[in-house]
Amino acid sequence: MEMERVTEFPLAHLDRRPRKRARLGWDVSQVPKAQVGIFCGQEVGSITSYASSGATPDHIISSSLFVKGVARNGSPPWREDDKDGHYMFAIGENLTSRYKIHSKMGEGTFGQVLECWDRERKEMVAIKIVRGIKKYREAAMIEIEVLQQLGKHDKGGNRCVQIRNWFDYRNHICIVFEKLGPSLYDFLRKNNYRSFPIDLVREIGRQLLECVAFMHDLHLIHTDLKPENILLVSADYIKVLDYKGSSRAPKESSYLKRVPKSSAIKVIDFGSTTYERQDQNYIVSTRHYRAPEVILGLGWSYPCDIWSVGCILVELCTGEALFQTHENLEHLAMMERVFGPLPQHMLKRIDRHAEKYIRRGRLDWPEGATSRESIKAVLKLPRLQNLVMQHVDHSAGDLIHLLQGLLRYEPSDRLTAREALRHPFFTGDHLRR
Repeated sequence: MEMERVTEFPLAHLDRRPRKRARLGWDVSQVPKAQVGIFCGQEVGSITSYASSGATPDHIISSSLFVKGVARNGSPPWREDDKDGHYMFAIGENLTSRYKIHSKMGEGTFGQVLECWDRERKEMVAIKIVRGIKKYREAAMIEIEVLQQLGKHDKGGNRCVQIRNWFDYRNHICIVFEKLGPSLYDFLRKNNYRSFPIDLVREIGRQLLECVAFMHDLHLIHTDLKPENILLVSADYIKVLDYKGSSRAPKESSYLKRVPKSSAIKVIDFGSTTYERQDQNYIVSTRHYRAPEVILGLGWSYPCDIWSVGCILVELCTGEALFQTHENLEHLAMMERVFGPLPQHMLKRIDRHAEKYIRRGRLDWPEGATSRESIKAVLKLPRLQNLVMQHVDHSAGDLIHLLQGLLRYEPSDRLTAREALRHPFFTGDHLRR
């Protein structure tokens, strides 16, 4: 069996998928209001400092860099940010005297991620450098608070990425993370969108639900679970024969596919994470993994994460996102095609923004479709059972039953993460029946 080692670390959620239908990485109508303020600290590499009106909260532990200070000669010459507020850097430069920039790992709406050498700990780390714009700085401080809360309670390794450090450098919040492998999405993309083996899906699903259960126990909702935000701990993989092949694969690799050597994962990107509250009705989640109650404006809570997990498991089994769409009515029509009609009691409670999708008590489809291509995209989708059975050789029955519990329309009827972990798909009870 051929063995290879992948050394690059592409940051998953910074890609745009080469889909037939356009995918918007983050199509939200508004950004949730920041829940914490700017925290006190000293700007590294400069004699200037800033402070908020009030003391630093006890649960935010400022970086040791603030306390010890860093020599000014450890910093490169001052440069203006680019027009979008991204930090300008050069490979080989210092990011404070502690970190040396080794490579750029990715870029996204939030800013950039750099691979850096940590001189103090003698290891490579990933540093998220947030754009020097107020709303992104505030979101970064929320993420730091969440990461520190998770780290404080995560005694048993609950599959959340670990924060190493944070500091404010030239008006950029910098968050230092352990360096991990590629995301599940990036692994799928480089594997020509071939599905994962079902036993690997089982192990990844178990870890993902353990992470979600851990967060929900702390009254936290991730709100942006997707393959881009789930990273393999190791980049190592092997190549195995794939007799099914892939129409999207180059001819020379049609019968070989990559399989990760380790199933270990960690969840990242807690910038949209929120504490459970009663008034949450703004748009959350990346389109493909967005729950129906979010689209219909019915308010959302912990079950929106569970819906996302269900969509992710389908994608790992098939290699393709379940709902490849960028428009609300089409998205809802796809849901009805796969799962059956939306419940009447949900359609009667929709908010005014979603009223245009409903006509005479049912979804305005196909009458309201924007094009024939949209109608075709919906009609080509199979029912959930048929979709799973096309791609899964064994455990299909247990997986279908699990997905039916994770992807119920009514949020209160969905399985919780703890309930899902007790499902026969994970426990193996089907082997003893």
